[in-house]
Amino acid sequence: MTEGAGWRGAADGIWRELVCGPFVGIHYPANQKVPKSSVVRPTTLGGMSEQHAQHFETVAIHAGQEPDEATGAVVPPIYQVSTYKQDGVGGLRGGYEYSRSANPTRTALEENLAALDGGRRGLAFASGLAAEDCLLRTLLVPGDHVVIPNDAYGGTFRLISKVVERWGVEWSVADTSDPQAVRDALRPRTKAIWVETPSNPLLGISDISALAGVAREAGVKLVVDNTFASPYLQQPLALGADVVVYSTTKYMGGHSDVVGGALVVNDDALGEELAYHQNAMGAVAGPFDAWLVMRGIKTLAVRMDRHSANAARIADLLTAHNKVTQVYYPGLAEHPGHEIATKQMRSYGGMVSFRVAGGEQAAVEVCNRAKLFTLGESLGGVESLIEHPGLMTHASTAGSLLEVPADLVRLSVGIESVDDLLADLTQALG
Repeated sequence: MTEGAGWRGAADGIWRELVCGPFVGIHYPANQKVPKSSVVRPTTLGGMSEQHAQHFETVAIHAGQEPDEATGAVVPPIYQVSTYKQDGVGGLRGGYEYSRSANPTRTALEENLAALDGGRRGLAFASGLAAEDCLLRTLLVPGDHVVIPNDAYGGTFRLISKVVERWGVEWSVADTSDPQAVRDALRPRTKAIWVETPSNPLLGISDISALAGVAREAGVKLVVDNTFASPYLQQPLALGADVVVYSTTKYMGGHSDVVGGALVVNDDALGEELAYHQNAMGAVAGPFDAWLVMRGIKTLAVRMDRHSANAARIADLLTAHNKVTQVYYPGLAEHPGHEIATKQMRSYGGMVSFRVAGGEQAAVEVCNRAKLFTLGESLGGVESLIEHPGLMTHASTAGSLLEVPADLVRLSVGIESVDDLLADLTQALG
């Protein structure tokens, strides 16, 4: 049976103490003037004048956002603009000159992202893979080495094995749930340890604090892809990570209507390097996309609570079903990473994977018979999705050390009535 997260009651207090001190500044390169909205300021809400007195849900709604000065609009405008009138040669009005470099709507999102993860700098990109690409180009040069998880997202694996490798960068695979295995995978030119927790699609759990210790000993960066958890359920920077990666397409956006990515760091110098590469490469979040992600973040906490509650019920159903041979969900007491997940997560999230008796064809048939669960890739939206990773999202891992089981089905559990979801899965399993 699923269990409640052990630190749920203390989680918000820990988050406020470690993450939400008075907002820190968002720093810009020396040759770029600071936009008016780039410095994150403490807000005054309900008589509270310091940000550390505010809870996650409050910060999600207000960080980086103030009523529009001209109209009083409480939602930041969409600055759908490419260029800006200058106050003279070299006199940037409000710090803006060209929207690839900075845009007021994107600035608001980036401030919000930094605040939610307790970082010094947040950066918004056109996709999660664009964020990963920028990070890898910033951290690695030819001859360097990166350790990746043995159950990495297929898109990450494709980027590293088919693109980054062509730059002359080396990579190796390790079981990141085992800190010693990660330590053994390190080489003299290792520059980063890459972790997904929970992982996609096998819901593996890695101990962020333990891996942060391994990274510090080796003098390398610990990168945590926090997409499956979101900053509401897990705070990697507070646990010792150097960089947090997101596909904001998923839970942050939350409505399957935007594609985006993000990086959050707690080091000013690294933030400057990433911002330089972000501008040089140009794969930035557009104004409307940034606005949609901000819209989604406002309800992130409420949605994640419902996603998690629904997923727990579904995991219980699947565990008891005779057509299911294995269930992957960290909320299950028998999950090998359950204790660590309980320690570092607020709750266990909305993703569930399971293996179907009868092999690949039986798994495909379950996907095809589902009615309320939509057959589709991606995850984290309000609607429930079902997919076959081996033939869909993780097809790029076929024949590699990261190949997923052929009988695996992955669920992105939405926020519909859980009774309706349970009924649909029951009929799909037959």
